[in-house]
Parts: sequence; structure tokens; C-alpha cells
Amino acid sequence: MKIGYARVSTGEQNLALQIDALKGAGAERIYEDKGVSGSAVFKPAYHDLLRASRAGDEIIVWRLDRLSRNLVTLITELQMLGSLGVGFRSITEEIETVTPAGRLFFHMVGAFAQFERDVIRERTNAGIQAARRAGKQLGRPPAISADQWTQAKTLLSGPHKMSVASVASLLNVTRQAIYKRLNAEKNAEQEAA
Repeated sequence: MKIGYARVSTGEQNLALQIDALKGAGAERIYEDKGVSGSAVFKPAYHDLLRASRAGDEIIVWRLDRLSRNLVTLITELQMLGSLGVGFRSITEEIETVTPAGRLFFHMVGAFAQFERDVIRERTNAGIQAARRAGKQLGRPPAISADQWTQAKTLLSGPHKMSVASVASLLNVTRQAIYKRLNAEKNAEQEAA
């Protein structure tokens, strides 16, 4: 069965152009999502379409961006369809996974997408290593500053010893931040011993 999928991002947009194209491509049934972004994780009508599709069916879209705006997500989606034995065709781009040539093209696109992910990962790791070598502090800044920690230690151990909750309230930090810092110092002392 040929199953069409049409989507528009806002309720004001019209699906007529997509529906006409899908019917012209032989779609026997059409699922429609209105007011759903292409980047949305959950697309209700598309989800229903997936539940209704069976091995041997073919899902048809007007353009690739109707299914996903992100190449990596699109490839993941098409791989999932392939694992279900469901074919895919995009009318505008003339891309399909039904014929051997179409599957070959799809695998080539997938290889380029994987290459892109690998290059991005390498660049990210290189940037992190360069920042570490430069002595930059990575990650979230500490919840309690060095000055606040000095004050907290004094208040927690001084002659008028205060509770962690009181110190946290006084310094405008969380109790968890103080406990985390206390545990970090305790672990550092144990490792040094």
C-alpha cells in the first residue's frame, strides 16, 4: 500500500498542494499533521502512520523536510523504516528506497551523514583538549565560589558552629552545594593520606 504523509508547521498553512502531489504519486491513504514542526520529536499523525504501515508498504512525502529537517534524524528514520520492510519516497527530490539504485543512494547519503557526525565529534574533542591544555575550566561553574566556601568552612567549624542549612541560607547557596564541597574535600584528604 502507498501511504502519504503531509505536514505543515502552523495551522494557517494549507496542505492542499502536498495532498494533490501525494494523490498524484498514488497514495491510497494520507496522514496529515497540522501545526507540527519538522523538528518535533513526536508527530501524532506520523506516529499513527507508522503503527498502520506493514512490510511492503511505501511511505510517500512531498519533500524530505516534511518528514524531518535534520539529516541525521532523517537517516535514522529511514533506517527504521527499512528495518520494518517499509519503503520510502520523496516526490520533489526524487529519492526513494524501493529500488536497488534508490537504496544505494540512500546508503551513500547515510555514509556522508556519518562522516559529518564523526568530523563534528573530532572537532569538539580537539576543542576540549585545547581548552584543557590552556588551563580553562570546563563545564558548569561551581555552585559555591571560593570566597563563599571559605566563609562556609568558618561558619561550620567556628566557635559558634552553624548548621549546613543555616550556612546555605546565609550564603544564598544550596545545602547540596555545601555537602558536595564537603565530600570533595573529604575524598581529597583520603586520597592524599
